[in-house]
Amino acid sequence: MELRLTEISDSAVNLLPELIITTSLIASIIIGLIITKNRQAILHALALVTYLVTFLIVIQRWPSQPSSLFGGMLRLDDFSSFFKLLFLVGGFLTILISTKKKEATASEYILLINAIVLGSCLLSMSMHFVMVLLSIELVSLSSYILAGFGFDKKSSEGSLKYFLFGTVATACMIYGFSLIYGLSGTLDFSASQFVSTLSNSSSTLVLIGSFLILAGFLFKITAVPFHLWAPDVYESAPTPIVAFLSIVPKLAGLAILVKVVLAVNLFGQSGYPWQTIISVIALASIVVGNLSALPQTNPKRMLAYSSVAQSGFLLIGLATLSMEGIHFLMFYSVIFLLMNFLVFSTLNQYEHEGEMLTVDSFAGLGRVSFFPAFSMLIGMVALTGLPPTAGFTAKLLIFSSLWASYAETSTGILLILFVTGLIATVVSLFFYLKIPYFLFLKEVPANSVPTKSSGSGNVLHLILVIVLIYLFIQPGVLMGWINQITFVL
Repeated sequence: MELRLTEISDSAVNLLPELIITTSLIASIIIGLIITKNRQAILHALALVTYLVTFLIVIQRWPSQPSSLFGGMLRLDDFSSFFKLLFLVGGFLTILISTKKKEATASEYILLINAIVLGSCLLSMSMHFVMVLLSIELVSLSSYILAGFGFDKKSSEGSLKYFLFGTVATACMIYGFSLIYGLSGTLDFSASQFVSTLSNSSSTLVLIGSFLILAGFLFKITAVPFHLWAPDVYESAPTPIVAFLSIVPKLAGLAILVKVVLAVNLFGQSGYPWQTIISVIALASIVVGNLSALPQTNPKRMLAYSSVAQSGFLLIGLATLSMEGIHFLMFYSVIFLLMNFLVFSTLNQYEHEGEMLTVDSFAGLGRVSFFPAFSMLIGMVALTGLPPTAGFTAKLLIFSSLWASYAETSTGILLILFVTGLIATVVSLFFYLKIPYFLFLKEVPANSVPTKSSGSGNVLHLILVIVLIYLFIQPGVLMGWINQITFVL
């Protein structure tokens, strides 16, 4: 018993970042109950300090080697710590761009964002299917509620659709867990028993169970065919929340997807073509996302389908099933966070002056308020994957790993994915540059009111623009660090 208690206490010490977020979550509830004056400022300051302190602690306690926690339920390693930093940055930026939103005055707003960040951190550390389920549900349930924070009919409808799709995806995932558990006899997908049992099994239930498990993760990363909820949620939810949901839950799902795919691939011993399966999902996401974005006139619906396509590009790194591909996937994740927040933060700034229901609403605004328009231009150029932004570098690295994998394996689907990805990048020009076209090349309407530039907003946009351009010039600064991350199951 004493040994068991010592193990629990040692594991708890390694969860210090998560404990800090949990404490902040509880404190936000208490503040919401007892403080009415300056409540929003206090809640936002508490959240910002929490994320900043936690970020520094994760860096200071960077793991030199993997540590198994709570009997193998969780594992602290540099891979999970890397994604924790992205979740914390995502939470920090969300609070920054939420300061003028009326819904952000509610303590529940901060509570739910904290809950999603906490669940994402735990999900990236999970090595056990029970822990995966608990973490992903903490993220999902909080996301469903946040999606309805527009407090109108359209927002409620989007939140309900999000909930219904999520419920189906979770049900599929749980049934998949039960099938794999029945075949392997363990819920620890990193255990040797898991690998040895499934590698000796010829049952098609292995493939069926794995597909069902993937359903839950594909829903979180907004990949085809579990993407249908995204356009309605993106259109109806407040823009800061959309920015948050497009990054943190997606990257959390991606982190656990990498682990589970490598696990069910059985270190290359699987009898099923997982490389082909992931490639097909990536291909479908890229094609459906880009083609669906083309006719969109609502900017947030367009960005929703853009997010589907970006999931496909992220999955290319996983489709290689190589360490290099996973490293490039991690680089792409960082750049995706930066460019997505730049675009949504700028869109949020425009929305302070009036509703941006269509792309036409941006006509001429680049002439009357230059810097927000310039920030939007850089963000859209980065999402397209053009120089001089790090979006170009990210896609270049992803495609180079895909080509290297094709050269090694001569798998036809990889070549198809490579060619389709390049064509899709060209196609994406026609919708990503639609807003910049209206901003700079269309005439200013007679009744147009110049967008008032927010000082703090401009500083944030300037920082994001500088980082995106700097990482294009010096990608080795980030890749050198990522290359030191040794991810193993």
